[in-house]
Amino acid sequence: MSKADRTKQRIIETAAVIFNQNGYAGSSIADITRLTGLGKSGIYYHFKSKDEIAVAAFDYTLGLILAAAMAKVSLQNTAIDRLHAFANSFQGFTTQPIGVGGCPILNTAVESDDTHPLLRTHAQEAVNSIRALILSIVELGIRQGEIETTIDREQVATILFVTIEGAIMMSKLYGDDIYLERAIAHLHDYINGLATQTKSRGNS
Repeated sequence: MSKADRTKQRIIETAAVIFNQNGYAGSSIADITRLTGLGKSGIYYHFKSKDEIAVAAFDYTLGLILAAAMAKVSLQNTAIDRLHAFANSFQGFTTQPIGVGGCPILNTAVESDDTHPLLRTHAQEAVNSIRALILSIVELGIRQGEIETTIDREQVATILFVTIEGAIMMSKLYGDDIYLERAIAHLHDYINGLATQTKSRGNS
């Protein structure tokens, strides 16, 4: 990695913390220059605007979260176990987050709304990526005969994602992982209910 690439990465990593903790509106280029030790010219050499930095920072934090989830998911052979691993990858997320400041998707979605269409679109794309991961696991389970063919795949993806994100919001609000732990425990029961009767009997 060249010196320029290392500098750009340092800007992204620093901005990721700032934006995720303070939000887009509450963050400034001055915050980034102060923490990186770079001048504005150094920042704008690598990025054209605050929006461009925010998008890069969002992608960086999301990448860390997805990598952590995939590390757990990839260790499992069955689709049901992969869904369990996906849910487990968010254990302790609010008190010991992978990305400082909580979930970038939740933070960005709440703040961007209609005021920052670029960030809103980016958050939507991130949600689509996570839902696509869940859908691919469910499809695998159906092909392997682990999951009932009558299962509504889109519904499963929505329930898993929304339950986890909602629980992260609750736990973040109260500073207590108990809400996330309860949600994940509920998801484990829900995931077990997706299994075919044959698989359910075999696991009982």
